[in-house]
Amino acid sequence: MRKIMNEKLPITEVNPINPRYYDYDHFTYPWHFHSQYEIIYVKESTGLCFVGDCIEKYSAGDLILFGTNLPHYMLSDDIYKTGNHELRVKGSIIQFEKDFMNYSIEYYPQFLQIKTFLKESKRGIFFRRLNDMQIIDLMDDFPKFKGFDQITNLLSLLQKMAMYRDKQLLASPMYQEVFPTLGNKRIEKIISYINGNYTRDIGLTEIASMAAMNPSAFCRYFKENTGKTYIQYVTDMRIGYACQLLTLKKMDVSQVSIECGFDSISHFNRTFKQATQYTPTQYQQNILK
Repeated sequence: MRKIMNEKLPITEVNPINPRYYDYDHFTYPWHFHSQYEIIYVKESTGLCFVGDCIEKYSAGDLILFGTNLPHYMLSDDIYKTGNHELRVKGSIIQFEKDFMNYSIEYYPQFLQIKTFLKESKRGIFFRRLNDMQIIDLMDDFPKFKGFDQITNLLSLLQKMAMYRDKQLLASPMYQEVFPTLGNKRIEKIISYINGNYTRDIGLTEIASMAAMNPSAFCRYFKENTGKTYIQYVTDMRIGYACQLLTLKKMDVSQVSIECGFDSISHFNRTFKQATQYTPTQYQQNILK
């Protein structure tokens, strides 16, 4: 079972932007989320990108924006795991604070395109085989920028990305994972427990006891702090995991149903189609064509 990690990035109010180059044998970071935005440019590599309840093939020249608290991970093709050191996973990453230029972006009309763009990023935004050399050059050069140049170039980059026409939203419209406010230790403990156990039947009494509440009080508390009911949250976790397993094609549908914690194949089929508009079989057969 895959747990969702809450990645803590080295970003603060006085250091709101964290750019870097990457050069790996293959991507290794697991299924995770973080409260910052992330832009990743793939200069070399091929594989699969998992974003919320969506899976997309990626290749050299692609650019992806992950919104805040959006679960995601990059899975390199198997050929990158064979020890062939001539094949590399290379590119650049920019991570920046969720409240970056918040007042200006929220209220100044000059930032309207960026404001809309960042709101759309809660589903992830994919730029396939990017052909805008201004955006590519900014991504190639960004880790070299320092201080004020980081601020101005990030705004320029976001504006150019917002205005670029050939981009694709990734996670489905119904997918909007809501994570608790940082610092709320009680809800963080509950979410952490669910993330580690969602493929088994966690009874309402069991999970409510972790919050020292009765079940009805817990249900109200959970919805107020996550925006979802407890059942909705667990179901979305299971469907996201099912999407990963179906894409990897190492299990049949009935095995995936059991692995993800559904009590019957019919329940799994019905719930999966409600979430993705596909049956599990259709998803496995067609989603990567």
